[in-house]
This record gives sequence, structure tokens and C-alpha cells, in this order.
Amino acid sequence: MNTLAAKNRSLWTFIILLCIALVFALIAIRGDGQTSGVGQANAAKKSKKKRGTVKNTKSGLKKAGWGSKVTVTYPNGYIRYRADGIPNHERQAQYAVPNQGVTVPTGPDDATAADDPTTAQNYDFKIPTKPVRADNATSTSLGTIGLMISGAALYNPYEGDSTTIATASNFTVTGDDGGQVAFLDDCNGHPTPAPSGAYHYHALPECVTSQVDRAKGKSHMIGIAFDGYPIYGDRSIKGKRVKASQLDKCNGIKSHVPEYRKRIYHYVLLDTPTSRSSIGCFRGEVDSSLLNQINNMPGMGGGPGGGPGGGPGGGPPTALAGGYYCHLGSTARQIAMLSEPDSNNSGRRA
Repeated sequence: MNTLAAKNRSLWTFIILLCIALVFALIAIRGDGQTSGVGQANAAKKSKKKRGTVKNTKSGLKKAGWGSKVTVTYPNGYIRYRADGIPNHERQAQYAVPNQGVTVPTGPDDATAADDPTTAQNYDFKIPTKPVRADNATSTSLGTIGLMISGAALYNPYEGDSTTIATASNFTVTGDDGGQVAFLDDCNGHPTPAPSGAYHYHALPECVTSQVDRAKGKSHMIGIAFDGYPIYGDRSIKGKRVKASQLDKCNGIKSHVPEYRKRIYHYVLLDTPTSRSSIGCFRGEVDSSLLNQINNMPGMGGGPGGGPGGGPGGGPPTALAGGYYCHLGSTARQIAMLSEPDSNNSGRRA
């Protein structure tokens, strides 16, 4: 009898434990929806925090390969860029420059070979290291829109008529030695005619990227735009070619780059004979004092009241006897808002 009683007690104990286990299982199942939701929310927060985006560009700017003739300092909230505007790479001995009375040459009948007119400038700009994304993109004007690690300036894709795309209208003329002299050199750059002589790029300059990138490797920072966002070449963090279709309307994209641990919005220059070769609009806000400085720069071919570009005292551009191209646009053009709404396309890089 004692043995039977012991067996019954063991059976009841097992049944009670089983019931308790079933109750806890039911509680867990009923609360699974809430638990999963909280878990998913926490996971999303952690994932978002891990992805993040760069708010302050200073750390990456310090890693950039600034040329030996470029001086950069970091006063509170800004990068101060000083250079003489002469790039640290080879240039052509001669360039095709517009004939008298020609604003934008479109072929050999409009231009003549002339000795390289590149002249030292006096670039001294303060650009914010905490770029602020604007509600609406702002059209880039003609003239300087960014500064490169080589010491030279970046322009938008267009020549002085705001219609001719520089990379799409390149041509050659016969030089003094009988050879062919290009309007736009192998670096996708050229100087404005004398006396201004400001060398600048209209597209991806491989003679600049080659200073910081390996062949078919990932792109490193090659400059900074006036709204504070950095400028890169056309290779993703994995070394894959970036296409115009991956970029937003300003030629920008948000992705990982070598100088930052988090993703960052940045501009991409392309080697293409289209309007996507350079920055078409500013995605961030441009400081008003910087806009005033831009619009006080002498024009292409020098403006009244000014010497070589970048310093104070220059007036708006005027067409001189020899003509000019890539002239500086008006303040109205500089701050004109694009009519199309923000595409909200942060882009993806493979």
C-alpha cells in the first residue's frame, strides 16, 4: 500500500508540474505579440543607431589628402581653406581659348591656341563642418562651387552661357608646334582666359583621384562643396563604379566612404559628357557670408575692380575683348530655388 501511495503522489506531482508549465507556455504565447514588437522596435533602434549618418565632417576632412600648397585649419565649426588656385598636377602647355568677341567657343573656328594662362589666385574660404540639409536644393551658379585637394576650384557642368556642357563640347585646335591643343584637358579642367587665369574642373579629374585612390579601388575625398558636404570620385566603398542613376538630382548620395565610420551625404563627380559630370545643385544650406564672398569674386577674364579670383574687391563679370567662359553667375542664380521638389533620394552605392 505504501508503495502504491508513493506512486500516486509522484504522479500527482508530475501532473501539477505539467499544468504549471502549460500555464507559463500560454502566458508566453499570449504575450508574444507584444514581446516581439518591443524586441523588433529595440532592434530597429539599435540598427538605426549603428547605421547613423555623419553630422560633423571635421574628422574626415582631417584625413583628406590635401595638397602641399593647400592650407587647411579648423576654426570653430568651419574648415578654412587657403590656396593659390594652381593645381598640383601637370597642365597643358597651351589651351584652346576663345577668339575675340566669342563668349563660349564651341569648335576650332571659335578659338585659338594660347600659352597656358593659369594665374595664381588668392583663395581663402571658410566652409561649415556641420552641413545643414536644406528644405529645397539650391541651383549652383557658374564660377567656383567647391574646392579641391589639388588647390584648384570646382565649377558646375556648364560654360558661361549656362547651356553648353563643358565635357560635351570639348574640341582641339592646332598649337604652335603643329600638335592638337584641347579646350578641356585630360583632367577635365582648364583655366579661364587671361588675365583671370583661374584653373578649374568641370568633371571627375583623374589626375586628382590618382593621388589618393588605387586603380579600381574605392574613392577617397577629393574636395569640399560650399555647403559643407564632401566631394568624391566615382567609386563606391567596394570599388564599384557609381552611375548617375544612383545619384540624386544634385549628384549626391548617402553611403559609406573611407574617411567616416557612418554613412554620409556627399557629392560624386563623374567622367561623362553630360550635365551629370559635376554638382548641379547644393543639397545643403550655403552660408550667406560665403555667398557674398563668391559673388564678389572677379569674373572670367577679370571683372571691374578685382584682381585674380578669391580675394575681396572683385566686381561682377564683364565680357572683355578676348571674351570669357564659365563666368560667375548672379546672386539671383546662385540662390534660385529649383522648381522640382526634393526627390528624397538618399541613393545607394553598391
